[in-house]
Amino acid sequence: MSTEFGLAHSACRALSACLLVTALFAFCTTAQKARGQSTAPARPSAEPQKSIGTDDGYRGIWYSNQETGDEYVYKYSGGLGTYCAKHSPFAIYSAKVNKTFFAYGGTVKDKRELLEMVSYYDHATGTVPRPTILMNKGTSDAHDNPVICMDDKGFIFVFCSSHGTARQSYIFKSDKAFSTDSFSVAYRGNFSYTQPWYWPGEGFLFIHTLYQKGGRASHWSTSRDGVTWSESHLLAFYDQGHYQVSRPGKDVVGVGFNYHPKTFHGDPKKRGLNWRTNLYFAETRDFGRTWTNAKGEKLDLPLTSPHNPAMVREYEAEELLVYVKDINYDAQSRPVILFVTSRGYEPGPRNDPRTWHIARWTGSEWLFSRVTESDNNYDTGSLYIEPDGLWRIIGPTEPGPQRYNPGGEVAIWTSKDQGQSWTKLRDVTRNSELNHTYVRRPVDPHLDFYAFWADGHGRKPSESRLYFCNKTGDRVFRLPFRMEGEFAKPEAVR
Repeated sequence: MSTEFGLAHSACRALSACLLVTALFAFCTTAQKARGQSTAPARPSAEPQKSIGTDDGYRGIWYSNQETGDEYVYKYSGGLGTYCAKHSPFAIYSAKVNKTFFAYGGTVKDKRELLEMVSYYDHATGTVPRPTILMNKGTSDAHDNPVICMDDKGFIFVFCSSHGTARQSYIFKSDKAFSTDSFSVAYRGNFSYTQPWYWPGEGFLFIHTLYQKGGRASHWSTSRDGVTWSESHLLAFYDQGHYQVSRPGKDVVGVGFNYHPKTFHGDPKKRGLNWRTNLYFAETRDFGRTWTNAKGEKLDLPLTSPHNPAMVREYEAEELLVYVKDINYDAQSRPVILFVTSRGYEPGPRNDPRTWHIARWTGSEWLFSRVTESDNNYDTGSLYIEPDGLWRIIGPTEPGPQRYNPGGEVAIWTSKDQGQSWTKLRDVTRNSELNHTYVRRPVDPHLDFYAFWADGHGRKPSESRLYFCNKTGDRVFRLPFRMEGEFAKPEAVR
């Protein structure tokens, strides 16, 4: 990775004072863990070398962004432990050990301090252990949430992002394969909007954002072992930059992204990062050596102009904002993009409709179809394309108790005609007290842990709990908020 992307962690390890503090802290942590006590730190971890220990329950981070001065209170807010759409993946299933490993943004008990958390669900026993605390990130900002990845030997990597350059970012590696008991820092540097994917036979392909003068630039880098990284390569940067979402298919990784225009639709009053529009797509089938558009045309990188061969649709001409949610690949290894459009960034009915769309590449053109409508730009779900040909979306598309705030009630939508038409299969949650937010798709999901999300109040700080459901959505489980033993069974709420 470039010097901008990270600091040489060997230099950090040379600090003897830091090593002494770390050793003393690790000793205390081990003693606490042996007594079964929560080891959540009361203050941010200082240059961590190792994970801290375990906590006595699963508590998600509550976060808010930009006060609005109206009844909706914030531009977006809630239980955002699985935020944001530009972070992925949050969970991965391993058939070898029959466990779903997952990461999330947790919090110090009775506080709003972000803890980088990792754990697993054991499908054989139906239990979860006490979650492991990697570090206290020193912020309440859910943009620093972790994501998870696994190599071909079963070692677990947790990428802990940063919101811009004010804080450092970290990659933790499990000390043992298929284990969340303890982790060591494998890399430290700076990166945002983290999306690491393990490519069999090659290593890690890491999609991420680097903040630079004028905006947010989309990059990728590679690593054989998750410790030593290549330079960060610039994928796209024009106007004020981009938000990107990526996902692998078979021997391919696709990236869908929008852009922040300097002025939206030529209106000088509409400027800044709240304005995001257009839809673009790029993919690599050779581990980042070359990138193409959906037609297979090689892209001349970096992309530096809004009008470029990666464009899927010019939504700016339609005066619509674009929020990319997920990417998948069909049976023919053709990309499909899930995204939401709206007329403005502020919450509330004036920017309705918030329309969920599918863009599907047919081999010769992009086809677009409508799924449904919801009530907030940050309503986020996941797209599943299943072996039997059924397409499925699980997301908070239904109104929740805090209308027009992010999330709501979770529903399942299905399509039998490659996304041309959609039918609501069932409501997964209902009569909730808090909005359910950011429903995420695990890598290789198990039928019993098919989607993962959190809840929280949309307009004021609240507790946040974590949930998962099975494939059909008729079984929903809540992870234990407080645990007395070392293991516990999630609570069945449906």
